Amino acid sequence: MTRINTNVPSLIAQQRLNRSGSELQVRLERLSTGLRINRGKDDPAGLIISERLATDIKGIEQAIKNGERASAVISTTEAALAEITDLLNSIKSLTVEAANTGAVSDEERRANQLQINSAIQSITRISNTTTFGGLKLLDGSLDYLTSGLTTSTIKKAEIFGASFIGTDSIDVAVDVIASAQKGGLYLNGDNATGNDGELLSGITIRVKGPDGVRELSFLSGTPYADIVTAVNNSTALTGVEAALINGDATSGLVFRSSEYGSTAFVSVERVDKPADPADDNFNLFKYDANADYPGGVTFDWTDTNLVAATRDAGRNVSALINGILATGKGLNISINSPTLSMDLLLDETYAIDPSLAVKNFEITGGGALFQLGPDINALQQTNIGIQATSAESLGGFLVDGSIQYLSSLQDGQGNSLDDANERNDFSPLEKIVNKAIDEVSILRGRLGAFERNVLDTSTRSMQSAFENLTASRSIIRDADFASESSELTRAQILQSAGTTVLALANQSAQNVLQLLG
Repeated sequence: MTRINTNVPSLIAQQRLNRSGSELQVRLERLSTGLRINRGKDDPAGLIISERLATDIKGIEQAIKNGERASAVISTTEAALAEITDLLNSIKSLTVEAANTGAVSDEERRANQLQINSAIQSITRISNTTTFGGLKLLDGSLDYLTSGLTTSTIKKAEIFGASFIGTDSIDVAVDVIASAQKGGLYLNGDNATGNDGELLSGITIRVKGPDGVRELSFLSGTPYADIVTAVNNSTALTGVEAALINGDATSGLVFRSSEYGSTAFVSVERVDKPADPADDNFNLFKYDANADYPGGVTFDWTDTNLVAATRDAGRNVSALINGILATGKGLNISINSPTLSMDLLLDETYAIDPSLAVKNFEITGGGALFQLGPDINALQQTNIGIQATSAESLGGFLVDGSIQYLSSLQDGQGNSLDDANERNDFSPLEKIVNKAIDEVSILRGRLGAFERNVLDTSTRSMQSAFENLTASRSIIRDADFASESSELTRAQILQSAGTTVLALANQSAQNVLQLLG
């Protein structure tokens, strides 16, 4: 080349040197930061997806922390419930001891009562003071709020879980479709001519119920009213009660289980049966299982649904909750669905009469809401209710038609040891304490199942997602040091070679001087 105004080889060498310099700068930047993508021009599409993955990773990382914190809350709650269980077991032991009236003095019973008072106060104190970071756990703050509940239809409502997806409140409709029943056996008042309302001959009967069995003997001519009294005096031992049909001995009498439900039964059988069955005038009847329940003490003997029997079991109430068939147990109904989980204790008059109107009430809010996913929406949240565990809330058990709580075992509250001793019946106290123990145990079980099946599984799932998303983002965003160091060496060589070539290109123009002599 003999032109000197434009040194084309030098321009080419400069361009290549600049490119190798830029390449060298990129490799040095990637090796110094450890990232393949440091700015948008490095990989625009890769930058977009890596930033989205970074957002997902941050959300999942916080979701994992939320799950771990929720587990800490559950663990704190369960530890307090374990202490309450110990106190309840102590109360049960003291109650059983006091029932041994033949060997326990008044002073000892009074000392037991003082311990029961102290234990009940401790239960309420634990309920009111168990906190986590200022959040009260067992005082009912994390229970659901209801509106429209009346004790004339629903004695007690325990709501375990409710989903407020797309709504601020949940309407609940309870419709009894089949009545709760007690087991019932009926004896006609006209068991022999001229002996209406009395036994024609002396008999011995075996009365058996869910609580035990007793044999009772009666003389000839014993009025039915005396049989009713004898059976009722043993109700605490058998779980069987008796009453005159229509309030009139000539109409007969009925033996009934004292409780409702399929586990409650009554069995009455004559022990001294005559050799000839035709001579037996002690004939019992029950209502056919498919017949409407007559109410126990009011019915017509001409009813064609009566069948001969010596044993009859009760029936659980059957009801619909928001159109879903609920599980019945005596007067209790329960439902467990993804959107609503609850247990209701129905009033006796409501549970035995399907013709009564549908009962409606509302769940207006409350519960403990846990955010377990990376996105704030109802599908990644779960709600669970934690009921109050104070003495005024535990042990709700029906005693003589009214609900009695654990607090009623204190002095002057109707179910103290002295009151039970005067009545010579400690069984209501035991039933209240047993109910309280069951409630706390069930609550602990629900919280344990929630921690194991929801929190733990959610945390493991989030941890797996965190690992996979982090690995995916690393593939897109992080620098491969082996590759980058190789490219750095290449860029360094090109940079050195380019510098040398540029020097040669600049020197080549001097050869034209030889033409000028």
